[in-house]
Amino acid sequence: MTRAQQIGVIIGLAIVAAFTMLRASDPPLLRQIRDTTFDEYQRISPRAFEPTPVRIIDIDEASLKEFGQWPWPRDRLALLVQRLSDMGAAAIAFDVLFAEPDRLSPRTVMRDVAGVDPTLLSRLPDNDELFAEAIAGRPVVLGFGLTTEGNYRPPVKAGFAFTGESPIHAPPRLDAATPIRPQLQINATGLGHISLNPGNPSAVVRKVPLFLTDGEQLYPNLAIEALRVAQGASTYVLAAAPEAPDTLTSVKIGEFVVPVTSSGELWLYTSPDIADRYISAGKILSPQGVDPQVAAAIEGSIVFVGTSSAGLQDIRTTALGQNVPGVSMHAQTVEQILSGHFLSRPDWADGMEILAIAVLGTILVGLTTFVSPAVALACGLCITTLALAASWFAFSAWGLLLDPLAPIIAGSIIHFAATSFRILVINRERREVRRAFGQYLSPSLLYRIEHTRNALRLGGDDRELTVMFVDVRGFTELSERLQPAEVVRFLNTLLDALSRHVTANEGTLDKFIGDSIMAFWNAPVDVKNHPAKAVRAALAMRDTLASLNASDAFGFGPDYQVGIGIGIHTGLACVGNMGAETRFNYSAVGDAVNVAARIESACKEVGFDILVSENTAAELPHFALLDAGLLGLKGKSSRARLYAVVGGDEVRGSSAFADMQRIHTALVAALRTHAAESRKMLNVAKLKAGELTATLPHFYSRLGRRADHFRDSPGSDHDGTRVGLPHDAKVHLEP
Repeated sequence: MTRAQQIGVIIGLAIVAAFTMLRASDPPLLRQIRDTTFDEYQRISPRAFEPTPVRIIDIDEASLKEFGQWPWPRDRLALLVQRLSDMGAAAIAFDVLFAEPDRLSPRTVMRDVAGVDPTLLSRLPDNDELFAEAIAGRPVVLGFGLTTEGNYRPPVKAGFAFTGESPIHAPPRLDAATPIRPQLQINATGLGHISLNPGNPSAVVRKVPLFLTDGEQLYPNLAIEALRVAQGASTYVLAAAPEAPDTLTSVKIGEFVVPVTSSGELWLYTSPDIADRYISAGKILSPQGVDPQVAAAIEGSIVFVGTSSAGLQDIRTTALGQNVPGVSMHAQTVEQILSGHFLSRPDWADGMEILAIAVLGTILVGLTTFVSPAVALACGLCITTLALAASWFAFSAWGLLLDPLAPIIAGSIIHFAATSFRILVINRERREVRRAFGQYLSPSLLYRIEHTRNALRLGGDDRELTVMFVDVRGFTELSERLQPAEVVRFLNTLLDALSRHVTANEGTLDKFIGDSIMAFWNAPVDVKNHPAKAVRAALAMRDTLASLNASDAFGFGPDYQVGIGIGIHTGLACVGNMGAETRFNYSAVGDAVNVAARIESACKEVGFDILVSENTAAELPHFALLDAGLLGLKGKSSRARLYAVVGGDEVRGSSAFADMQRIHTALVAALRTHAAESRKMLNVAKLKAGELTATLPHFYSRLGRRADHFRDSPGSDHDGTRVGLPHDAKVHLEP
């Protein structure tokens, strides 16, 4: 990664972090965008109107024209209740406030007339008393509103039961209510609040609070109180979220279970406003009697009494964009509960959307920085399409409200910013690199590439190479414990530190294969003593890894030590440009490469970190080597002799290695002849091995289980040169 790319990634991730934190704070603008998205979903697929036992007795313009302006005298409302009750209404809910005495009551009117006999006043009818008598014993629910004045609290006609912790503080706050005439509130079967979106500045009614609270008592709304009364239920059962105080999940009203938000609100899944939902109040109060079809529609229904007259200013806006009477929202609440079609926004939705911004934003930053803008744009469009499709499917199939726009908007801005940075900085730097490329190649080679056709052709040459493979021990287990980013960070730290020793010793880094390194010596240019330089690189890797472990450079703690295995072989291989005509790599292939890879794998069986083949060992007269036995290599028909590299020339000339070599020679002879003292000699070898290198004792721990690797091994000649090596190589393995 170039410095410009690093800066681009940092800037991009900073923008991702900013958008993630912005979404976590959930400002009003994002909430408005989210609500508008959900409104659009409902407009595309609204809840279908179904014939349910819910009707609205509408005090419409025709009724007002026939019976006079509102408010009507309450003796007329008493007649309305009587007729609805006689027709078999299951519940009669008034979306009307009865806070003041009836000013049209004869007793009230005559009280203001001077000189009227008080005894006459007492004999005049009182409309409030008539209305109170009419609702007594009938399934009538009266409504109350919210106010900021006084401290009136209406009585609660229902009981409450809780599953889990008490959610008494979960619903919106009720500070004070509009009073209800005393006799009316006593005679009413139910009382419910008529507020549709208290405290919400939006004109659109999307959620209806089913309860309000004053901190000590819960107060149901008009719709669910009507549903309770219609069923003859006496108690609401509220389910609270486990281990989350003051958080609601559902409400049971008689036989119906209603999913709610954490504050006890019901997401309205709105149906279009149609005439079939309404019955004019004039048809109920008609002096000629009630039409049989109207009576049939009322029978067994939950009836809401309200007004659609625009002059009475009880008009609300639905998610569908329609302006409807407020009483319609109460009716639709009950319709939705009866039909069982609910919308819900799960508690995990916010967290998922925040995570989506972080994850998708990071992906877009990476794509925009490291691949072409066209590919990044295509991926961004795919992500946008998938987000919209997933959100729509969740809505249409399960009624889940998941916001696709916040991740999409954030992703689009992140993509635009990252693409702009790339165009302004990264691509400019690449052009400069191309112009300055001559600084890294000789003029003659540049001239040859520019003026020779097919100079970078495919093909290769056979050369003697020393091939090295390096692999991390226990990498699979380690990668299971780490996050992907941590795995990448670990590999970058390790492979960067180890690979430097390849180039420092005139080697060629071929490739990184996951947690492995492949390197070779003696190509593309001749390298003298390339086997020795390869082994010096391996020994330097051993020392570097020990330093990294000692300083806890990987952050795994002092108890976890990273290990590696290194296999080295010298042999004939084909090296050159390999791949396709339009894209190729400089690499090596052949049996020498395969043997080196198999030797590296044998490190696990031998229990040592650096093994070399017999061919390589023949070129190492000044290195401390120990016979590791004859091992079968995968894919090879015969076994190969391997040697453990203990150290360089300094170790080779030490007295400690001379002692170790004598012990090793005797131990190998004992293992070959099944000598009884081989176990004792193994213990001696383990103790001595610790003086040379930390990895050697483990080699001897495995040696006792590898006796078969030495039993077919030829002996040593008289001067100590190991039989099996070319005699003129003089690689001394014994004193």
